[in-house]
Amino acid sequence: MKKEANFFKKNKDKFLEFFSNDIGIDLGTANILVYLKGVGIVIDEPSVVAINKKTERVIAVGYKAKEMLGRTPEHILVERPIVDGVISNFDIAGEMISYLIQKVESEFSKKFTLFGPRVVVGVPSGITNVESRAARDAAINAGARDVYIVEEPLSAAIGAGLPVKSAKGTIIIDIGGGTTDVAVMSLGGIVNSKKLLIAGDKLNNDIGDYLKNKHKLLVGENSMEELKINVGSVNGDRERKGKVRGRDLISGLAKEIEIDSIELKKALQGSIDGLVEGVKDVIETTPPEILSEASMSGIYLSGGGAMIDGLAKLIEKEIKMPVNIVDEPFLAVVNGTAVILENVDEYKESILFDEDEIKF
Repeated sequence: MKKEANFFKKNKDKFLEFFSNDIGIDLGTANILVYLKGVGIVIDEPSVVAINKKTERVIAVGYKAKEMLGRTPEHILVERPIVDGVISNFDIAGEMISYLIQKVESEFSKKFTLFGPRVVVGVPSGITNVESRAARDAAINAGARDVYIVEEPLSAAIGAGLPVKSAKGTIIIDIGGGTTDVAVMSLGGIVNSKKLLIAGDKLNNDIGDYLKNKHKLLVGENSMEELKINVGSVNGDRERKGKVRGRDLISGLAKEIEIDSIELKKALQGSIDGLVEGVKDVIETTPPEILSEASMSGIYLSGGGAMIDGLAKLIEKEIKMPVNIVDEPFLAVVNGTAVILENVDEYKESILFDEDEIKF
């Protein structure tokens, strides 16, 4: 009996892995991406939940819920449970994570599972213990067996294949939906970082405010996002144009206008300047030994915001360091969770977790 117990203890990880799933989650403000070990990225859905206030039941999650934005009757609430990269509504976030885990296991997993999944969750840098616990508890309540919390810029760097364990240092700017994380990494951890509330959602709102003040046009969230992606630019040297439809604030009727990238540069200027200043703050407070070596390889951009036209060149000009956009910037964080799941022991020092509470 003792030999059997020792054998099980030594082979516990392999046994549990055989009868459970490993899942990586990029817990973003705008989108949640989910990776299933052995399959790949299986879910990319908006971080939106629709709730029936009369029954207090979740009726839609992800794309179906986002389609309801601005179109629901009074008894249906459409909400983003993740604000500025952290969980603001624990109950709703738990429902959303539970939905995602169940969807992964029922629709994409080919395993016969006896145990809950092992989950790695990406969160913004500088997250508090309370916020970290909220993310962990939401996944545990959703059925996860073990939960590992990793800071998003570190996960993005790992996912992009950057040398985060090197002593020379790595600088990354991860521009998500709710936050931008600027981080300097060395020896597998974050040496210096700053979380900015200037990210995709803020840029969307800048566009909405500009249209409202300049053109007296009120547009929806989806329209702002489309303009940012298709027309948005921070350099103004490429004139792209697009049409947007909304409500005329003067007549109250539907109205369509054409807008170009030069106008959107004006709309985004204030926030982009703030983002650049945030990067400068991190650079100026980074130990010179690390900065001198990290500056040789330059700064890396990840996240959906990295694709904004002209942003990399602008940061390069202002910071006077080379700026590189990583491969698959939108997928960098979730790709990092995948690498960590494959090598948990190797990255244990990079993971945020409490050994007294999370048993592996």
